[in-house]
Amino acid sequence: MRGTRWVRTVALLAVGALALSGCGSKIKSGTSASASHKPCGTVNLADNPWVGYEADVAVISYLATNKLGCTVKKQNINEQVSWQGFASGTVDVILENWGHDDLKKQYIDQQKVAVEDGETGNQGVIGWYIPPWLAQAHPDILDWHNLNKYADEFKTSESGGKGQFLDGDPSYVTNDDALVKNLHLNFKVVYAGSEDALIQAFRTAEEQKKWVIGYFYEPQWFLNEVKLVHIKLPAYTPGCDADAQKVACDYQPFDLDKIVSKKFADSGSPAATLVKNFRWTNTDQNDVARDIAENKMSDDAAAKKWVDAHPDVWQSWLKGT
Repeated sequence: MRGTRWVRTVALLAVGALALSGCGSKIKSGTSASASHKPCGTVNLADNPWVGYEADVAVISYLATNKLGCTVKKQNINEQVSWQGFASGTVDVILENWGHDDLKKQYIDQQKVAVEDGETGNQGVIGWYIPPWLAQAHPDILDWHNLNKYADEFKTSESGGKGQFLDGDPSYVTNDDALVKNLHLNFKVVYAGSEDALIQAFRTAEEQKKWVIGYFYEPQWFLNEVKLVHIKLPAYTPGCDADAQKVACDYQPFDLDKIVSKKFADSGSPAATLVKNFRWTNTDQNDVARDIAENKMSDDAAAKKWVDAHPDVWQSWLKGT
């Protein structure tokens, strides 16, 4: 009797275990990958008008949506207006900040509505560039002292009898007007209107051996296509650009960083952890940016391609979510 009862008990336990196992399997198979994460809610990402920044947004948006279950809203605004969103509550994250010590003082130190959130891993370099053919044909032009010697070659219908110096999007922060004036250069700053227009101008200049000099920067995928040559201006030293009207030095090199609203930083959202952990290289950004700009992939498709190829990188960004 004891043996029979034991067998029946074991059998009942086995049936129960199978039932629980089946129930557990059913729950597991029907649950999304984000079930183990904290609730995310809505994340407002500033999306500034250059494709490198768009690449940042594409990848963070893709991961936040597909791995953390967030609702992502992209705010297509320029870099200065983005900071105003910290006070109004319309912006949670600036993913790629280029300096802006004045805005840090206003919104972080004084208003206390934003905080620094670590570096992106990208090295930012702004400067004056010319196409490779021009640097090879006239190597002395790489010394800024010789620019006036060639000013007439850069004249256009828009430059008013002076050499044209080409800038990109008018919303970009530049020192170029002040540099032209303070270095006594016979040039006039003319705006191409957008990053795409600036790129096309340099591409055409290289293909057709045209005289173009202008503002450019890295990380930028286009530098892998046309290796623009950087003209060295008077060396940057801390404080040489403190007075915007008196700038006579090269641009400051930047370790690009992230800025987030104080409310977002303190929210406990897994998206806040993702953004804080986000760190990649210029090559990573350029790969995604090239797919968006040159290969005409959607932001999501370009992000997915990079995510699928680099799980070892982005998985570390999810730690702690």
